Amino acid sequence: MLANDLELARFNMVAQQIRPNEVIDERVLESLQAVPRERFVSDEYCKLAFADVEIPIGEGEVMMKPLLEARMLQALQVEADDSVLEIGTGSGFITACLARLGGVVTSYEIHPALSKAASDRLTALETKHVELVTGDALNASLAPDTFKVIAVTGSLPTYSESLEMLLAPGGRMFVVVGEAPAMTAMLVTRNDDGEIWKENLFETVVPALHNAPQPSHFTF
Repeated sequence: MLANDLELARFNMVAQQIRPNEVIDERVLESLQAVPRERFVSDEYCKLAFADVEIPIGEGEVMMKPLLEARMLQALQVEADDSVLEIGTGSGFITACLARLGGVVTSYEIHPALSKAASDRLTALETKHVELVTGDALNASLAPDTFKVIAVTGSLPTYSESLEMLLAPGGRMFVVVGEAPAMTAMLVTRNDDGEIWKENLFETVVPALHNAPQPSHFTF
């Protein structure tokens, strides 16, 4: 696509898909305009970079639809100095947006090939304050009370309370819980007294994280 076509497609993504669906946080909208989404997809999918579709990125994984990415970023209310944990680096696009909005981003990706590809893209764009880790964040040894923001980019068939322990006081976590066709996007917050609050935001469908705990299905 020509540069002018890319910019028009980017503008239309924000103006027609995202802003009309109650995403009004100007910092989020600016980050989606500034981070070149087309650089995070393979050449064969360049024309779909701004479309309202999930885009394959390899290893059986997909890039979220732009509106879901925007709603997640808005819900998290990322501040400039926030420590951020991303579970599922994927293409690296959300990683770049989080780095633009917040402080240091620690991003885990279980697939080495995806982590390497994301690293190459982020390095080429000179993205700062990002630490990429190849590994399973759900089973990593992470210090409690560490992160002000946790972005879980794949769904969890069952909710994991262990992730709550990673939230610092005042922290926020976005996670999609459930199994298709009934999944719920949730905002989990921890107040200054350590109390956990959960808010159901909207219904959606997102592929599950690799190695996510599976629910028990009883048969009789």
